[in-house]
Amino acid sequence: MRGFERGTGFRRAMRLSSLLIMTSAALLLVSVWNRNALPGRIDFDPRLALEPAQTGTNRAPFPVTFNDVEYFVEPEYAYELFGMIVSFRHHDGQSRMHRLANDHLNMLDVCVIWGGNTEHPDLAELSFWNGIFTCNVTTRDRDAWEAFDMYQLSNNHLVSDDEYIRDRVTRIRVGDQIRVRGYLASYSSPNGGRRGTSTTRKDTGDGACETIYVEDFEIITAATNYWRMSIYASALLLAVGLGSHFRRPYRPYAD
Repeated sequence: MRGFERGTGFRRAMRLSSLLIMTSAALLLVSVWNRNALPGRIDFDPRLALEPAQTGTNRAPFPVTFNDVEYFVEPEYAYELFGMIVSFRHHDGQSRMHRLANDHLNMLDVCVIWGGNTEHPDLAELSFWNGIFTCNVTTRDRDAWEAFDMYQLSNNHLVSDDEYIRDRVTRIRVGDQIRVRGYLASYSSPNGGRRGTSTTRKDTGDGACETIYVEDFEIITAATNYWRMSIYASALLLAVGLGSHFRRPYRPYAD
């Protein structure tokens, strides 16, 4: 009688590849889930202790053109912000709300903290996320909530017609410490809407977001997030395990 048999070594190899597949798949799922978690240990740049700098400007309103749409930008104040990103949302000018408003200039919303919040003992207990035009924070930890200063958090609509700046902001990650310099500004377009800006850090609700026409954008300290690193490592291990599993043939034997 002839048949097929997985020998002892073969069975051991199959068990190892199955274990590798299950472990790496589980690690990949957990890593993706936590990819936007704040780093466990954060070394804050000293400049993040500063309040955003808002000063008067004589810059006259000016037109800019992007995606064949001309916008009219009205600077209200010169503005410089140092903050750590806690959440963000990139905007596609072709999405429904932006398309209806003919708004291709708004490249993303970025929610940042600064000041006393950089000394918060339990930042990891807070959850941040961006809606379409909002930044939200929640926690089940009462002490963490009471230690958090809502007036040292802001959601910023970043707008620019500069392709270099637009490319730089695509690289941001939660936990990055950034510097943004430009103007608090309103802007509008023909057959579209008009977006204003907050000019104080003490307001809340609709209209409380800062709209910044960006002239300079810098990631001053990139976040070290081991969950993101583990996404690539676990994906590689999963590919190795699957490749090993499906390439391994049966072994013939004689009985």
